[in-house]
Amino acid sequence: MSERLRTVITFDQACEMFREDILPLVVQTYELDGFRDGPARCETWCNWTDSLCKDGQISDWQYMNWTYPDYL
Repeated sequence: MSERLRTVITFDQACEMFREDILPLVVQTYELDGFRDGPARCETWCNWTDSLCKDGQISDWQYMNWTYPDYL
């Protein structure tokens, strides 16, 4: 539960972190042809939010209820 976490990352904060730090790596790896790779973006988002949850940076509820950011 979120009350057990030291700090809670909001959805907006997570989206900004992902867009700035993770998404460029997805683009470099999977989108060299200039086409958006939606499945790669979504899979990376899921893996990344899973790691945030396992590291205690977001709650189980956040992990299970967050939607994909618009830019995915």
